[in-house]
Amino acid sequence: MTIGDFSRAVRMTAKALRFYHQNGILVPAVVDPYNGYRMYGPNQIADAQIVRTLRDLHVPIHSIKEVLTTADVAERTQMLAHHLATMEQQLADTQLAVQNLRDILTPTQAPVEIVYRSVMETRAVAISEVVELPDLAGWFRQSISKLQRIAAQTDRASISGYGGVWPNELISGGRGLATVFLTVEDAFAERAIGDGAALVELPPVELAVAVHDGPEETVPHVYAALGEHVARHELGTGGPVRETYIRGFRSIDPHTVTEVGWPILRVVH
Repeated sequence: MTIGDFSRAVRMTAKALRFYHQNGILVPAVVDPYNGYRMYGPNQIADAQIVRTLRDLHVPIHSIKEVLTTADVAERTQMLAHHLATMEQQLADTQLAVQNLRDILTPTQAPVEIVYRSVMETRAVAISEVVELPDLAGWFRQSISKLQRIAAQTDRASISGYGGVWPNELISGGRGLATVFLTVEDAFAERAIGDGAALVELPPVELAVAVHDGPEETVPHVYAALGEHVARHELGTGGPVRETYIRGFRSIDPHTVTEVGWPILRVVH
């Protein structure tokens, strides 16, 4: 097939076909050594359709080349499935971002109810580590699993609930000391601690508290409401946010109930 016929068959311009040839993709079956004319085989039409579809999905050239140069059919199918899953996730992220923007422009959510709480010094089994922000979700899942294993080996009467302590620099600087904890009673047996956990006393704190009830993606709405409320009505201390996981765990379960506590300095009016 001449480049013109092949172009019509695969719905690509001759310029695009020359570009793919130069990048080692869709190499013509024959190139005339005298006039440089490119000739394509009918069996290359399927590859061209794959290239066009992947480019429509903004898959990088090097990834397309990797797919087409893979001779094993099963491996190629697996690679295409991986790219498809990536595109579907990006689409879901885009749809979520669009919905969040719509919610900002035309608020439909009920106002966030904010209450105050004085939290006394709390005994807990905690796991703490300096974590890079991109690694936080994975670290959180692993650390919660460790605390759950400790809880499973402990008398249920001596343990309470789970929570997390998140310093400002973890978000603002992309790196910080992350902590997850399991609150325990005085009867807790210290011998049950393992998996890098330690028995600690969480300091007392005054908090402005709001409840997040929903998927992980809607957590920013609660944080924004708390931040605005404290800025308008209270004095923030700059201390770490303290979360209490009432049902499920953020970034692990699809629907969770979490108390978010913003540290404040209470002032008597």
